[in-house]
Amino acid sequence: MKKAIVLAVAAVFSASAYSAPDPDKRARDTVAQMTQAEKLLLVFGYFGAEFAGVKPPKDAIPYTAGYVPGIPRLNIPPQWQTDAGLGVATQPSPAPRERTALPSGMATASSWNTKLAYEAGAMIGREARLSGHNVILGGAVNLQRDPRNGRNFEYAGEDPLLAGVITGEQIRGNQSNNLVGTIKHFAFNDQETNRNTIDVKIDEPAGQMSDLLAMRIAIERGDPGSVMCAYNLVNGVYACESDWLLNQVLKKDWGYKGFVMSDWGATHSTTQAANGGLDQQSGWPFDKSMYFGPALKEAVDNGHVPAARLDDMAKRILRAMYANGLMDAPQPKVEPEKIDFAAHAKVTRQVAEEGSVLLKNAGNLLPLAVDGANAVKSIVIIGGHADKAVISGGGAAQVHPHGGSAVKGEGPKGFPGPIIWLPSSPMKALQARTKARVTYVDGKDTAAAAKAAASADIAIVFATQWAAESLDAPSMALPDNQDALISAVAGANQRTVVVLETGNPVTMPWLNKVGAVLAAWFPGSAGGEAIARLLTGEVNPSGRLAATFPAAEAQLPRPKIDGDPASRDGRFTTDYNIEGAAVGYKWFEKTGKKPLFAFGHGLSYTTYEYRDLKARNDGGKVVVSFTVANTGQRAGQAVPQVYVGPAAGTVKAAGWEAPRRLAGWDKVALQPGESKSVSVTVDPRILAVWEAKTRDWQRRPGTYEFHLGGASDAITARTTLALPK
Repeated sequence: MKKAIVLAVAAVFSASAYSAPDPDKRARDTVAQMTQAEKLLLVFGYFGAEFAGVKPPKDAIPYTAGYVPGIPRLNIPPQWQTDAGLGVATQPSPAPRERTALPSGMATASSWNTKLAYEAGAMIGREARLSGHNVILGGAVNLQRDPRNGRNFEYAGEDPLLAGVITGEQIRGNQSNNLVGTIKHFAFNDQETNRNTIDVKIDEPAGQMSDLLAMRIAIERGDPGSVMCAYNLVNGVYACESDWLLNQVLKKDWGYKGFVMSDWGATHSTTQAANGGLDQQSGWPFDKSMYFGPALKEAVDNGHVPAARLDDMAKRILRAMYANGLMDAPQPKVEPEKIDFAAHAKVTRQVAEEGSVLLKNAGNLLPLAVDGANAVKSIVIIGGHADKAVISGGGAAQVHPHGGSAVKGEGPKGFPGPIIWLPSSPMKALQARTKARVTYVDGKDTAAAAKAAASADIAIVFATQWAAESLDAPSMALPDNQDALISAVAGANQRTVVVLETGNPVTMPWLNKVGAVLAAWFPGSAGGEAIARLLTGEVNPSGRLAATFPAAEAQLPRPKIDGDPASRDGRFTTDYNIEGAAVGYKWFEKTGKKPLFAFGHGLSYTTYEYRDLKARNDGGKVVVSFTVANTGQRAGQAVPQVYVGPAAGTVKAAGWEAPRRLAGWDKVALQPGESKSVSVTVDPRILAVWEAKTRDWQRRPGTYEFHLGGASDAITARTTLALPK
């Protein structure tokens, strides 16, 4: 089953838009012509800005993530690398590039829309190429093992199938622009606290059925030219010199043909790293030493690193460049004037609209009535700088908007700050869509906010939680006394709506007091307009949670994050074997804990019915079919979800990590009264377990039960299917 292909949804796409003429042969032939010095050039990368007193090479694009020199005599261009998981980023700079920001990765995943994920990736790729780049450091797919992780906003949720497919499609979109895409961080970089020194403990079956499965699916789907190895240690070995991760799993078992680059500062040796599978040291001078500089030459000369290994490193880098057209397409130029920002705003707005999740809507408080006899006459907007902007996440993924941050001076002065507020005002967008009197209160004075709410028809509180690389949230609670603010406002006005602009799930002690809650995540460059369109019903919410919202930290596998946030070099261990592969909703179902909101949850302004579930074995492929119908009064998009597990009483014997796994889904547009038939082919690995003895996937014979519904906790149909081994 090692060559299983992901077919999780109805729409299946080819691996790449560019068809390269035999990149393997071209790479081998080029390496055969190279001197040792030229090979060594390819395997050592520089940071694109001054750091630790070291200036970047003169040909690097200023304030970018990285640069690797080219070799003109062999038509090998430089590698101009940019962080671009959520848009083209700029390293700390007096004049940052102003580009389009996608909503958070969690929003893209919560759209459950594979076509949209591809379009979002293609949009980023276009802007990256017109910014002069040909390597994108995007494709982040680390699973959400902890809702406090500071980089969850870059990632795609907690389920390996959903995260892998969505991220793979975004990478495929990136590379449609003749760019090398990247998947990161390989592997188990699932917290920021002590990320450079923490040792992750995990058994191979659990790892293969969780984080590694997400990575594998994304690689199969997107075929990225590079893999970025992680900061942390895995079972006592740094990820960037792990023979098991890089040589055994990635290159041998999965047959990966691209190259492995280090994260910036994640290289710790020469011989061990090169022989362990690292192909390129990135971002000098972030590391302690130039491990792949003169030291690597010496290691090759004295035989500690075989000459054939250096050839393989160079070949893999060239193979990725040939496969994605870097030698054949014209070299990218810095031409930002050619970026179609208006068209790209529509892409990012659609992601925000489809990825925002309506969590609660008591009494159909939403959508807001904007006309007619019942039209809302007064709205007070409270907090979150919603009169000016929407918030974004910080760190290397930071995208800078047109005109700069709408609010300045907040957050850390140095990395990963400051906080950047994207100038897309929810208040202005609402004013454009309603005749109501719309006013704003900043929320800093709780009593004043409650008084303003009491005199309005509707109160909308914009609650924000900044998140950033290198920092985990200290708790799941909203910061800055916002829980008390929401409670006070809701006490003054029962018709209170809460819009969450957060990077992570948060606790909601005020949930029973408010009328509606919309999780807008970090909503991107057009986030204000997207939120207004959702609140007024111009767009029907269709997002479904890509991550569980726990009710409390006590429900988590680790109620307290392992490590010491005050330490930068302390050695700590975290045991992922506590939950193993039972990440997110699987942990909750396995332990019987009830979350605040379940994986897959999301409301709509219409209603859907899921029925006629059937499962069949079609020539060795398991195919699930069903009908989905719009039973309400508005057009909308349903997200039917299929889950599968061994029939009752066989879970332990089967070696499954939890009772059920997500097996597939689709996103279906329906008019009122319309119904459609849907068919989903199940990835064989979703029906199997990883066997340590055979180091492969094995499906146990027996009866499997398939569940269909609109969320993991909203199942409306079941069926069974007996399967042979």
